[in-house]
Amino acid sequence: MTKVLAVRLDSLGDVLVTGPAIRAIASDPDVCEVVLLCGPQGRAAAELLPGGVRALEWASPWTIVPSPAVTQQRIDRLREMIAAEDFDEAVVFTSFHQSPLPLALVLRLAGVPRITGASTDFPGSLLDVRLKPGEDFPEDQPEVERGLAISAAAGYRLPEDDDGRMRITDPSGSYVDAGGPERPYIVLHPGAAAPARMWPPQHSAAAVELLAARGDRVVVTGGPADTELTAAVAGTSGIDLGGALDLAATADLLQHAEVVITGNTGPAHLSAAVGTPIVSLFSPVVPSIRWAPYGVPVELLGDQTVACRGTRARDCPVPGHPCLASVRPEDVVAAVDRLRAAHPRPLAHAPAERSAL
Repeated sequence: MTKVLAVRLDSLGDVLVTGPAIRAIASDPDVCEVVLLCGPQGRAAAELLPGGVRALEWASPWTIVPSPAVTQQRIDRLREMIAAEDFDEAVVFTSFHQSPLPLALVLRLAGVPRITGASTDFPGSLLDVRLKPGEDFPEDQPEVERGLAISAAAGYRLPEDDDGRMRITDPSGSYVDAGGPERPYIVLHPGAAAPARMWPPQHSAAAVELLAARGDRVVVTGGPADTELTAAVAGTSGIDLGGALDLAATADLLQHAEVVITGNTGPAHLSAAVGTPIVSLFSPVVPSIRWAPYGVPVELLGDQTVACRGTRARDCPVPGHPCLASVRPEDVVAAVDRLRAAHPRPLAHAPAERSAL
């Protein structure tokens, strides 16, 4: 039997989009255990993946922002943690702009005998199975499918009855049925880890007012650092839940929403993982073909042609933030109506470990 280390070192959304590929590894009858090595920002998402995937946490100096210092102690900690697990192989999942090679070096030193990854750079003896982006698979494809291509190269494919969409364990009861907001409701998540991906807060506040004025209940979400933002956006018309929910409760809230309004954020991918339609306020600093919500109905808004496209900028490099500032609150309300008309939702969802529909 094979013990496999899957690796995704970045954020919540990155772990979620890698979920189907991890599921492919776990479905192999010769695999006895899959362990996910993730960063601190992805740990909570890892714990929501179906199948009881065990997580190891390590803050990578070449992946997360802000980046921790490279120290002998930090590298030794990882090497010792991996060596103690006695893995038979590792599958390293990365996005197009990331390299698996720094980690592969540490995995080699920790004694991992077989390593798979996608690398533009020559890997030498660091990888046993190497996919060359642009040759072995296209760069312009959804991140979910990129991950599945990497797992397939390692020899792991999803069963025929698995649709390949994102999935988490069913969060029902974590919040909504235990005193959460009255249904139906719409969720608006105004924040983003990178300011360049954020709809202007005054637009978010205006959208809450427009929706509430016609009778919609709007719940505003955010993390503990977003409480000032969510209070301003919710105003007196929305329900402010900034900083109030953990990830499982947030997933429960999103699962029972009619529509979620958000930028290119972890909650967008979490919404997709529970099957909720999304109004995606998408900044083109990364390509939407790769990072738009996957496997659910989506209304993608935002000018994808402006000068910031493809820059991966965290702060908007174009005065006025035209890609998203050009999206009016009325445009978002209209997108909500289109999704609601085309994809009406029941007030509750029953099946455990539900996939996006």
